[in-house]
Parts: sequence; C-alpha cells; structure tokens
Amino acid sequence: MEATLSATDRPRPTPVGATVKDLERRWRRLSPRVSAPPTPWVSHAISGATLVLWLLLLAAPFGLKGVFVWSAGIVYAAYDTVLLVFTFAETLALLRPAPPAPAGLPRPTLAVLVAARNEAAVLPETLKALLAQAQPPEEIVVVDDGSDDDTPGALRAAFGMAPPALGDLGVGPGPLRWLRLPPGGKARAMNAALGRIDSEVVLTVDADTRLEAGAIAAMREAFARDQKLVAATGVITPVCAPTVLGQTLQWFQTYEYIRNFLSRYAWMRRDSLVLISGAFAGFRTRAVIEVGGFDPDCLVEDYELIHRLKRFSSDESRAWRTAVVGGARAQTEAPSTPMAFLRQRRRWFGGFLQTQYWYRDMVGNRRYGELGLFHLPVKAADTVQPIYGLTAFGLLLWYLFTGRIGVVLAISGVIGAKIALDLAFHLWSILLYRRWLGPGVRLSPFLALAAAVAEPFTFQLLRHTAAMWGWVTFLTGGQTWGRQSRAGALG
Repeated sequence: MEATLSATDRPRPTPVGATVKDLERRWRRLSPRVSAPPTPWVSHAISGATLVLWLLLLAAPFGLKGVFVWSAGIVYAAYDTVLLVFTFAETLALLRPAPPAPAGLPRPTLAVLVAARNEAAVLPETLKALLAQAQPPEEIVVVDDGSDDDTPGALRAAFGMAPPALGDLGVGPGPLRWLRLPPGGKARAMNAALGRIDSEVVLTVDADTRLEAGAIAAMREAFARDQKLVAATGVITPVCAPTVLGQTLQWFQTYEYIRNFLSRYAWMRRDSLVLISGAFAGFRTRAVIEVGGFDPDCLVEDYELIHRLKRFSSDESRAWRTAVVGGARAQTEAPSTPMAFLRQRRRWFGGFLQTQYWYRDMVGNRRYGELGLFHLPVKAADTVQPIYGLTAFGLLLWYLFTGRIGVVLAISGVIGAKIALDLAFHLWSILLYRRWLGPGVRLSPFLALAAAVAEPFTFQLLRHTAAMWGWVTFLTGGQTWGRQSRAGALG
C-alpha cells in the first residue's frame, strides 16, 4: 500500500452504525499492519541510532575515565531533562485562564461504551456514576466480552436487568443497555458495540473507572467547541487498595499520572498527542468508523487507533485534532501489588512497541508535521529508554561493589543534580495541576518531594522491569487482554 491511498481505495464516509464487516474492510485498507507502506531511510536511521548509541555507551567503561564511564546514565538523565524542559515550556499556557465556552454551542449526542469482562465487583458503581452525571449520556452500553463471573447477578441486583441472549442488546433503566458477546477480546467487542449506537460522540470507559459528575458535560463541550476534534482523553487519578503496599503504589502512580497528563497537554499544543487513555476517552463516532474501529490484535487498541486517525487525517487533509480535556475527570483502579503493576505495564509497553513498529514509516517523516518530525522520534527513543535506565543502574552497582568510590562519588553528583531538577519539576507540576483542574485537587508538596527522591531507586526500576517484560511480549508475539484482578479500591 502506498502512503496515500488511491481515489478508488479511499473509504467513503459511512453513517454511524457500520457493521463489524464494514469496520474490518476499512481497517484492512488503512492498517499498516496489514499492508505496510515503504519505510523511509530516515525512519530506519532514527530507530537504529538509539540502539547503536546504547552499544557505544556499553563500551564507555572500557575507554573513558571519570564520570564519563557512566555515559549511559548521563545520556539517560540528559534525555529525561530535555523532555521535562519541553513540558515546562509548553505548559506555561496553563497559567492563563481558559476562554469561556461560546454561548449557544450545539450539544452533540453521546454514547458510553463500558468494556467489561468479569467485572461484577466494580461494574455497578461505574454505571451508577454514569447515570448520575450532570448531563447523562443518551446511551450507556455495557459491552460484555464473554464474562463468566457473576456479572448477570450484579446487573440484576443493581438495575433489574435480565441477561439478553448472546449478540442481543438488553434494555435496562433509562439509557442503560447490555450487549452480551462471546469472548473475543476487548477490541472486537468494542467494534461490535459501535454498530449498535447512534450518537455523534462515543466515550470508552473501563469498568473500573468512575467518572466525576461533570465529566460527560466537559467532553460534550470539548467536541462541540471543535468540530475537528476526533479524540480526547479525560484526566484520570489512580486509586489503589487501602493496604500499605497499595497506598505506596498509589503514591508513586499519582505523581506519575500528573507528569504524564501535563506531558500530554504539552504534546497537544504541538498537535502531536497520540496517547489517549482508553480507560476514559472520547471519540467522534463517524471518524472512528471511517478508519475501521479498533485493531483486534493490538495490546493497546486505543493507542494504535490514534495513530491510524492521525495518519488518515494527514493523508486525506482532514486536519483532525486530539486533546486533553481538563474538566473531564475520573478515578480508576490502579494495580495495588508489584506483580499486578508489572502485568499491566508489560501489556502497555508491549502494545506501545507493536504500534511503534507498525507505524515506523511515520518516524521522522515531514509528511506528518510535528508528529512525524518531533514526537515520533521521541517515541522511538522511548522504546529503548528502559534499557538505558537499567544499564545505568547496573553500572552504578558494579562500580559500587568493585570499590570504585571516586567514580561513584562523581556519579552521585550527576544523580544529585538530576534529583534537584526533578524536585523542582514536581513542585511545578503540582502548581500547574491545581491551577488546571481547580481547587478541589488535594496534593501534598512534601509527599511529592519525597516521591521525587525515592522514585529513581524504586518505582522507576519497577517500571523499567515491566518494560523489559513488554519487550519479551513484543518479540515473542504475546497478546492477551487478560483476566483482571480487582481490589475494590473505588468502593
């Protein structure tokens, strides 16, 4: 397939309610996984350079002296610092008040798809939060992907719903619907649900994610303001089990999520946002259908979909945009044990690698604007960042255990300077986050500072270990949605 489709191959506009077969035909025409376009030499060069540099840095201890024997750590710290400076510069815009919404905005119709597989413990509370919205959705569809737990009992007890036959759409109170499907994976289930809704905007909400009362109203307003907006992420806060281990992981993940959402805001300002959280995301329904829905064989179907939307927008001169909606807020249950965390991040990173590989021709490609020239090269570097991080930590331990105290002291100076920068950025992040989301956000600057000091030697290593597991998953072709383990952290 050429980078631009011929006129006869281009998908024509499709009404909302396309069948699964319609979606599959469109997906096959547009997915680079099915028909890979030629990869420019610059894309190969950018991706290859990250690995070549790592190999050169491994040789540094044998050819350099002083602190430069730890060149892997220096490069790792410098790369992260550059990204912090970029985020700082782009998020200065949050210090300005947001413009008020224009009067008389049209109110787009909105449906919510709640992906669920064996989520009886959390599903009723998620649905109650959706029904209690300040602007309730026109449709709420529980997309039941072959649950074999007590989901029928939970929905019967909470909403009086009887299980529909497989493939049928059961009707509950108000806008509530229940689509029961045989097990086939999250993406296939969501594609089946797309054909059952008739709304301009569709939200995807995980069964363990509880929306705040004004979340849907904020999403409606965002899509009403900008007719070119095709995908938006809400701002999510992690919640873990009320155990010592769970609260420790929540502490680290809270500040990680803050930095991540500020980073997404920064990339949004450069029209390069590709990370939309499927746990709470909004899409313009017609655009999702036009590009073929969700990829059934990707570990992170939401991330891959945004790449496909961005590619299609550039190829067809649509000028589609993606955004972070600060007023659309939610809480999601996050992993409360190290193993649960490793499994989640293994899947996330493995899916990230899948998507980077499938869309490798966009890396460094000026055809895709700042996304191709700037953001995707950064993502190419991110594929090996965990390798750099673990290499740097391993070298530090080696120098420490072999008694090279002078080298360790020099390295400590670099680490101290990086921690000082991280402390400053943590405080800045809290200031901006509060200003962005409003006074209801409660965050402790002292706990943020403690997290900045402890994270490089604890949580960061856990994340990098999960990423290496993700590399194994990617290289071996592992793929599964997986059985979820819930701690009931949301009540």
